[in-house]
Amino acid sequence: MILVTGGTGLVGAHLLAYLVKNAQQIKAIYRTVDRLEAVKNVFSYYFDDPIAAFDQIQWFQADVIDIPSLEVVFPEITHVYHCAALISFDPKDFDTLRKVNIEGTANIVNLCIAHGIKKLCFVSSVAAIGENEDVTIPITEETHWNPELDNSVYAISKYGSEMEVWRGSQEGLDIVIVNPAIILGAGFWRSGSGSLFRKVAKGLKYYTDGILSYVDVQDVVSVMIQLMKSDIKNERFVLVAENWTLKKFTSKMATALKVKAPEKEASSFLLGFAWRMDWLRQFFTGKQRKLTKQTAQSIQSKSFFDSSKIQTTLNFKFKPLEETIERVSKRYKD
Repeated sequence: MILVTGGTGLVGAHLLAYLVKNAQQIKAIYRTVDRLEAVKNVFSYYFDDPIAAFDQIQWFQADVIDIPSLEVVFPEITHVYHCAALISFDPKDFDTLRKVNIEGTANIVNLCIAHGIKKLCFVSSVAAIGENEDVTIPITEETHWNPELDNSVYAISKYGSEMEVWRGSQEGLDIVIVNPAIILGAGFWRSGSGSLFRKVAKGLKYYTDGILSYVDVQDVVSVMIQLMKSDIKNERFVLVAENWTLKKFTSKMATALKVKAPEKEASSFLLGFAWRMDWLRQFFTGKQRKLTKQTAQSIQSKSFFDSSKIQTTLNFKFKPLEETIERVSKRYKD
C-alpha cells in the first residue's frame, strides 16, 4: 500500500490522480478538511466521476510534525511519497519552515525506517541545489550547495530536508529524491505557479530578463512513479523541462490567456526599492511578504538547470513548455 503526504498540494493531488488511475491502494494525509475540495477539483481533470475516484483513497487527518497522528497511518504501508512541505520565502517564517520541512521530513524518515518501508520518494526542489559562480555552466545534481550564499529561508529548509532523507539512506532506507523547478499545473490558483497565472490574467505590468526554470506537474508525477517502480535508489534528479526568461514565459502565458503581455522591464533599482517597501509594509501591517530580497534576486538571475540525468536514466522526454502553458491556461479560463 502507498502513502502520500501532502496529498492536498499541487504535486500530491495530481500524483493521487495518477495512482488511482493505476488502481493502487492508497492512503493520504490532510491537515484541514477545506483543502480536500481542491483535490476533488484536480480529480475532475482526470475522471468522469471524480468523487468516486476520490473515495478510493483512505484519507487520514494528520500532520508531519505530529508523530502520534502519523503512527496511525503507517500500518500496511510499503512505499511512501513525501510531498508535504511549507513554501514561503518570508524570513519571518523561518522557524515554521524548519519545523515543517526539516523536522517533518525527519519524522517521516524515522517512521519509514521503523516500519520497514521498501522505498521513499521525496519531493525536494532545485532551490536545494547549489549555484555555479559561472552562470554559463549548467546546474546539475553534482553542483555543490554553498551555505555562505544569501540563500532563501525556503532553500535552506529544503536543503535541510534532503539531509534528513540522505540520513535515512545511510540507515538502510531506499530513497529517491526529485528536484523540480517551478512546477506548472492546474487546480491551485492562489499559491505557487497558479498565482502567477492569476496575476497575468488580471494584467501583470512588469517582467524581468532573469532566467527561470519550469516543469509540468504531470512530468514530475510521471518521473516519481517510474523511479519508485524501478530498482534505482539513493539518487537525486533535477526535473526541468526548459529554462526561459521571465519575459518570454509571461508573454507566452498572456497569449494563452488572451490578455495583454507585460510591457515594462523591472530594473534592479525598482526591484530593490520594491522589496524594501514590502518589508516596511509587513513591519507596519503584519501582512505576508509578497517580495523578499532573495525573491527579487532570483527573478533577475541568469542561472539554468540541466535535466540530462533523468532523461538518460529513464529515457524520459519532458513536455514542451508551450504545451503546458496552453493546457494550464485553458484550465484557468474554464
